[in-house]
Amino acid sequence: MQAPDDFNAPVGVAEQLDDGLRRILAPNPSPMTYRGTNTYLIGDRDLAVVDPGPDSEAHLQAILAALHPDQRISHILVTHAHLDHSPLARRLGQITDAPVLAYGDYRAGQSAVMAELAAAGLAGGGEGVDNRFTPDQTVADGEVIKGDGWSLEALWTPGHFGNHLSFAKDDVILTGDLVMGWASSLVSPPDGDLTDFMRSCEMLQNRPARRFHAGHGAPVDAPAERLDWLIAHRRQRETQILEALSQKGGTVSALTQVIYTEVPPALIPAAERNVFAHLVDLYVKNIVICSDPLSFKTHFDLR
Repeated sequence: MQAPDDFNAPVGVAEQLDDGLRRILAPNPSPMTYRGTNTYLIGDRDLAVVDPGPDSEAHLQAILAALHPDQRISHILVTHAHLDHSPLARRLGQITDAPVLAYGDYRAGQSAVMAELAAAGLAGGGEGVDNRFTPDQTVADGEVIKGDGWSLEALWTPGHFGNHLSFAKDDVILTGDLVMGWASSLVSPPDGDLTDFMRSCEMLQNRPARRFHAGHGAPVDAPAERLDWLIAHRRQRETQILEALSQKGGTVSALTQVIYTEVPPALIPAAERNVFAHLVDLYVKNIVICSDPLSFKTHFDLR
């Protein structure tokens, strides 16, 4: 697992990571974004920008300053519609005349159960949803986007967010917020769906890659090991939840107190969201039941 202090990239500087791949760190550090959002530049002449990032004038100027005299931006790609990844896409597109490509708007790809939770008023927390985001062009799962000397295969990888795309370039994959090295990915309903998250991780297990470049933090140089860890981590948490439910069932809050016995009080809300994500997954799989509509206040029991 990536040690947090191992990643100290300079803010606003385009750094070469791989052949035809540079990274610019945005100036938006936080507990949810780590050192900030990673914006990627792909290509040597006509460039693709992946995840322009937050609506930051400083970051906009850093992206434009990274262009050499013979370079231009031809494509703007967005992994998902969280406020730390997508808002700058529109301004950058207006300046460069490059189209914005994504799986769809902020509601695209949302599972049925997450759509119901959102309609009931549940908010996802975390980074916040860019509910103004709409791409110029939608990209389908498996579609190949071609530019001047580069091509990217779009992989629909929901789990952290419904419209989440990863992008495969040769033997590296840009994984957005689905797989990161510095922390386990946030799966917070209704933005994130744990059933989808596990399925997306398992899909990536079947696509051998040399390296993952994530939405935050350092490159993941052992992709297979990281995926194994993420899946095992979630399965271990599921086992803990099932054991707690076998005692007498409970609400999200009650179950969280049983499972997260050493978590500081400030982190309890995040822990509750994680427990709820697992409970929804178990409910969809018909392993748990609840008498009321799905919510944080619902009492859950094993079927």
